[in-house]
Amino acid sequence: MSRPEYREEPCRSALNPVRGMPFEWSLNPYMGCAHRCTFCYVRAFERRAERPSDSRYGTSIRVKVNVAEVLRRELSRRSWQRGFVAVGAATDPYQPAEGRYRLTRECLVALAGAATPFGILTRGPLVVRDLDVLATAAARAKVSVQISLPTLEDRVAQLTEPGAPPPRQRLRAVRALADAGIRVGIAMAPIIPGLSDSPAVIAEVVRAARDAGAEKIWTNLLYLRPGTREHFLAELDRTWPEVRVALENDFRGRAHLERSRIKALGDQVATLVRGVARREPARPAIEPEPPVLARQLGLGL
Repeated sequence: MSRPEYREEPCRSALNPVRGMPFEWSLNPYMGCAHRCTFCYVRAFERRAERPSDSRYGTSIRVKVNVAEVLRRELSRRSWQRGFVAVGAATDPYQPAEGRYRLTRECLVALAGAATPFGILTRGPLVVRDLDVLATAAARAKVSVQISLPTLEDRVAQLTEPGAPPPRQRLRAVRALADAGIRVGIAMAPIIPGLSDSPAVIAEVVRAARDAGAEKIWTNLLYLRPGTREHFLAELDRTWPEVRVALENDFRGRAHLERSRIKALGDQVATLVRGVARREPARPAIEPEPPVLARQLGLGL
């Protein structure tokens, strides 16, 4: 897999207002994502904006070199009400570029200084580099980190999240965050029917999340809008053609599966979480949580 091109481009705004979602603002220090997950819902947005959503997505990353400076200016306005900020709604804030540019870290420093609540969604273990900033921010406002971990099956992860760090590295990040007192959860999403939806596979993630110190788990089934759909099914055809055929039938004429299947998945995870709690009562409890992404996409549980 070729290394992405980085385009250093300034931005005019850092915070983006959001409506109809469980957060008020989004913040994305980068645009494009080197993790290149085949199922990424952002591909659909890219297609709508007439940008590449196929295999070219993630090969060119926009680096908003002045984003922290712009953010500080926006947070200093008298009209700022400290609304909740989702960091990484349209890109991974801890993708490899962050190791070089440190823009996410600078933004977190700004948010902490303004006592603004925020939540991070990432597949990047690099988040543990910023434990000091996260601890400072958490002392002033509500702060949480969600680590995306759809499966612990290495082959499935390698082929569906080709540029993302291995699942076990992400688990170690969960442990480090929990040990540091940072509220951390697991985003077990998306679950892919035929690949990562068996009770044994899901139970493995639930147990690992519990052992690593996660406080919350939320999950959701695969969601395929135009732009994501074509690329995902084409990539799936290379390795699991039989799964591709089944999913093509399941998703024919729709972007998501029936609400009953989505609810059944949520119920299954909740049952597994309760089962782990009963078997290991000495460990801190974790709770299943309705998926943020499902709510923002209007799927609900």
